[in-house]
Amino acid sequence: MLQELFLKLPENTFCTIIFGIFGLLIGSFLNVVIYRLPKMMQHEAENFVAHETGKELPHTTPYNLVIPRSACPHCGHQISAMENIPVISYLAIGGKCRGCKAPISIRYPLVELATGFLSASMIWHFGSGIAGLSAMVFGFMLIALTMIDADTHLLPDDLTLSLMWLGLLVNLNGTFSSLPSAVIGAAFGYVSLWSIYWAFKLIAGKEGMGYGDFKLLAALGAWMGWSMLPVIILLSSIVGAAVGLTMIVLAKLGKDTPLPFGPYLAGAGLIALIWGKQLTQLYLGYI
Repeated sequence: MLQELFLKLPENTFCTIIFGIFGLLIGSFLNVVIYRLPKMMQHEAENFVAHETGKELPHTTPYNLVIPRSACPHCGHQISAMENIPVISYLAIGGKCRGCKAPISIRYPLVELATGFLSASMIWHFGSGIAGLSAMVFGFMLIALTMIDADTHLLPDDLTLSLMWLGLLVNLNGTFSSLPSAVIGAAFGYVSLWSIYWAFKLIAGKEGMGYGDFKLLAALGAWMGWSMLPVIILLSSIVGAAVGLTMIVLAKLGKDTPLPFGPYLAGAGLIALIWGKQLTQLYLGYI
C-alpha cells in the first residue's frame, strides 16, 4: 500500500521526499564533522608545534571522522546503530544517554532536521538533476561551516576551499553562473573582505573578522558569480547587525564581544542561491 502511494506521487514530490530522508542521514554525519573537525585541527596544530620544537610526539590513538566510534562524552558508552537513527533515536531514548542518563543536546536532532529540510527544499526548487544535487551539497557544507564557526569562531580551510573549488567545477557548464563570472566572483569575494579587514584594522587597531570569512565569500562568489556578491554582503551585514544588537541587549554581551560572521555569510549565500536573481532585480530597481 505504501509502495502504491509513492508510485502515485508526482516525480518531483517523490524525489523531494527521498532526498529529504537522505538529508536526515547526512545531518547525522554532519554532527560528527561539526564536533570532530575542530578537534582534528587542534591535534594537527599540536603535532606541528611538537615537531617544530623537537619535542617527542605523544602516542595517541587515531582520531578522524570515522575512528573512534561515537560515544557519550560523559561515560564513554558507545552509540549503537539503533541509537544513531536520525531524530527517531533521540526521541526513543528521551534525549538522554542510555549508559549514564546524561542529557544529549537537542542540537543534534535539530541539525539533522535542518539538513533534511534543506535537502528537500533544494531538490524541490532545482529538481533532481545536477543543479539540485549540487545545491544540496552546497547546503550541507554551509550547515557544517555555520555550526563550526558558531562553536569555535573557525572556518576550516578543508571546507571553505573545497566549497570554492567545487563551485568552480559545478559552473564549468554554467549551472549557476558562467565560469568567467564564477572565477571573478571567487577573486572579488576574497579581495572585498580582505580590503575591509585591513581598512578596519588600520582605523580601529584591531581585527574585525578572520581569514576564513574571506575564503567563504570567495566560495560563494565561485558558486553564484560576481554579480551576487553585493546582495550576499548586504544580506549578511543586515542580519549580522540585527542579531548582534539583539544579543547585546538580551544576552547583555559587551559591544567588544566577538561574534562569528560565517553563519551570516552562509545564510545569505543560501538565500542568494535560491532567490538571488529576484533580489538583484529588486535591488537594482530600487537604486
